[in-house]
This record gives sequence, structure tokens and C-alpha cells, in this order.
Amino acid sequence: MQRHGGFKDPRNPAGQGEEQEIGRKAVGPESMKAVPIAISSRPQNHSMPTSGPLIDSFGRVHTDLRLSVTDRCNLRCVYCMPEEGVVWLPRSEILTFEEIERIALVARGLGIDSVRLTGGEPLVRASVIDLVARLGRIGFSDLSMTTNGSGLVRLARGLAAAGLSRVNISCDSLKPQRFAEIRRRGALSTVFEAMDAAEEAGLTPVKINVVVMAGVNDDEILDLAAFARDTRRVVRFIEFMPLDAGQSWERSKVVPGEAILALINDVWPLEPASERSVDAAPADRYRFVDGCGEIGVITSVTRAFCGSCNRLRLTADGAIRNCLFANDEHPVRDLLRSGGTDAELAMLLRQAVWAKRAGHGINDPSFLRPTRSMSMIGG
Repeated sequence: MQRHGGFKDPRNPAGQGEEQEIGRKAVGPESMKAVPIAISSRPQNHSMPTSGPLIDSFGRVHTDLRLSVTDRCNLRCVYCMPEEGVVWLPRSEILTFEEIERIALVARGLGIDSVRLTGGEPLVRASVIDLVARLGRIGFSDLSMTTNGSGLVRLARGLAAAGLSRVNISCDSLKPQRFAEIRRRGALSTVFEAMDAAEEAGLTPVKINVVVMAGVNDDEILDLAAFARDTRRVVRFIEFMPLDAGQSWERSKVVPGEAILALINDVWPLEPASERSVDAAPADRYRFVDGCGEIGVITSVTRAFCGSCNRLRLTADGAIRNCLFANDEHPVRDLLRSGGTDAELAMLLRQAVWAKRAGHGINDPSFLRPTRSMSMIGG
């Protein structure tokens, strides 16, 4: 197999500024070695602060909340859910809009300024526009949504009017047949229409999420990069993570982000568009040197970014998770439904953040994959 030219990534701490030769053959076990995570030392004072921003014991300030509105989804993507036999949570266990709004208000008072609605598929939640309007009135600097796009043509304008800022749309293939095989339901044409509808409604920039899997869709990396250039939509290549309900994840199926960048850089030279030290977003952003748009890579497996993580997650059934890959949860719903005060809710959020570990540990021998799948956690 042809070896692709080197890609010099100034943000790769393992490379120390030296050019890295990474190509398609880099998908094997050697490329899966963990890159050390650089995070702040623990504060000398090990006691949890009870005022000020949401900070963990490593000094990471949390300003981003991923808020799952439902565990339900109308698709069955291979990297997320089984094709049959899905058991949904009882509706009585799902947070009400009033409960979600209350949690969001308390979180805003603790410094959370960015909220992303997730699922499941958030657009299958009845009256979701009402929820967006409730959250929009709170005053977050960014209110966005991740969606599979299946309901966006119908709802895009209403969502924008209610206060939604932008959307990320999942699209793992540009080939209709392969798209159907990955998603098991739905049509590619619907997703293309959703992208257009989002742009027409002003839900921009539209970002396209692509889970790259070796031997499944990795031969479309250049096609997807060309799509980003042609449409100026930001395509984000995501490493396959151990969050599928069917537990079919294997390291051999992970295509490292460095390999993706090297492949694209050979055809269209890239340069960094963000710095990890100042941008806590999960995607490392790169622009095409000729000015024709940008792409992103999310390297949760091969180059963890835990050291700059500022995210907190709320599941649809009201559990706070301080890491996507954690198994520890803090039951917010139980507190709300037992008469808990806002002060007690704020303290629970602080405790959840303070308990956050240094990193997710995917590459540690002791790593245990989450008992919940992505659809149950919220992406």
C-alpha cells in the first residue's frame, strides 16, 4: 500500500515538532499507543471549592454542558445501537422540560455558557422547539444541537426562531448504499436536504460528523474532504470509540486521526486553525492552505485531549456524568424529585466535576468500557 507524505502537526506533543510519517498502514496496533496527557498538577488545597467556577481537582474549568433530551432514536447506526431489541427508558424516568430548564439555570449560574442538545436523536422528542426556547431565554453564549438530520427539514426554521445557534449533522458516507448499511434506516438524500435546510434557517456553521471505521468507510476520507471544500461545510472526522451497544468495537477498526490528516494533506495541504491550549473543543481544526474551507479531527482514542476537557454531561434520565467514558454518575433527577433546593443541585454539580479523573484511560490495561452506550449517554 502506498505510503503518504508526512504531516507536520505542531500541536502533537508526542512529535515535539518533528515531522511525522503517517499513512494508511498506520492503522495497526503500533499507531494505537497513547499520547501522554498534559494536565495541571493537583492544587495544593485538595478541598472542593464551594464558590466560583466549576473546577475539578486538576484545575480544569468546566463551561460546556452536553444535554441529552432522549435516549430514543429513529436510526440504528452500527457504531451506536443494535439493529433490534432496543429497550427504551420509561417516559416517567426521562427529565421533563421544567426539570431540564431548572438544571440549566443552575448550571448557568455556575459558569456554564455553552449547551449542546443531544440524544438519542433530540428531534424525536415531542415539542423539542419549546425546550430550545426555554434554554434560549437563559442566555447561553452558544446553544447548539447534534442531530442525524432526519427531522431537520421540518423543524429547522422553528429551532432557529426559538434560539438554536447551529447544528452538527451526522453523515458517515456519501454513498447511498453504504450510508444505508451504516445507519440501517433512513436515506442519504434526507441528510443532504437537512444540511440545506439548516443553512437556509441560519443554523450555521453546519458541521458534519463522520465516524471513520477501518474497512467500512475509510476509503471515503478524500471524498469527504472534497465535500468540505466544495460546500464549505466543516467535516469532522471522528475516531471510532468503544461506545456501541453491540460491543463490536475493536482497536483494529480505529483509523487514527493522524492518518486521516496525512492522507488529506497529501492532496490538499493543511494548516492548524486552532490551538489546543486556547480551544477546549473536542475537534482539532485544520484549514486548507488554499482557503477552501476546513476540517476537524476528534482523536479520543489515539491522542486524548482530556487535559483541556471542559465538558459535563446530563443524561436523558437525569444523571450527571463528568466524562463520556466514565461509569460513575451523579443522580440529579432523584434530587429534584425529592424536593432538593437549587443550592443542593449546585453542590451536586460541583461534586460531580470535582470527582473527575485525569483522563478516560482508554489505552490503560485497566480500562472498562462504559456500561451505557452512546445513545444512552448523549454524545
